[in-house]
Amino acid sequence: MNGVTVTLRALHHGEKHLAGELLAVADRHRTDHEVHHVATDLAHWSREHVRELARAGHDHGLDLDDSSGTTLSGLLSGLRRTAAEAVGRRPEPGLLLLRDLRELHLDATENSLHWEMLAQVAQATKNEALLDLVSRCHPRTLRQMRWTNTMIKVLSPQILSSL
Repeated sequence: MNGVTVTLRALHHGEKHLAGELLAVADRHRTDHEVHHVATDLAHWSREHVRELARAGHDHGLDLDDSSGTTLSGLLSGLRRTAAEAVGRRPEPGLLLLRDLRELHLDATENSLHWEMLAQVAQATKNEALLDLVSRCHPRTLRQMRWTNTMIKVLSPQILSSL
């Protein structure tokens, strides 16, 4: 295993994780239509990244699962809904949303760093296929980061000052 395969594997895992977390947040905050719909759209991007990384991994001798784990996510979604009803709405919904956005931001940031590392090794080794992959996917990850950051900036003052 070399640095490229280690990075591909880490990025594949990170994108798969982010897709699942985005869907979980969309489900948990389904009454906030912007959060629900944007998080669902952003999860779609990460699912596409998972498939593309699986193809790239295959070219480098890796057997990465090209599914994004959405079947399990659907099952977990029902369990989360049931648990939320049983436990109630603690912590406060606003604080929960801020926590979720922070975690999504950190997950997307970690993926962005892996995309950057992959880009650097692709440039150093003149691997056009990897460069093309990074140029298609990394901008979307940056957009995921910008959305979470913007939402945190917009929501923090109202939520935190009302406690």
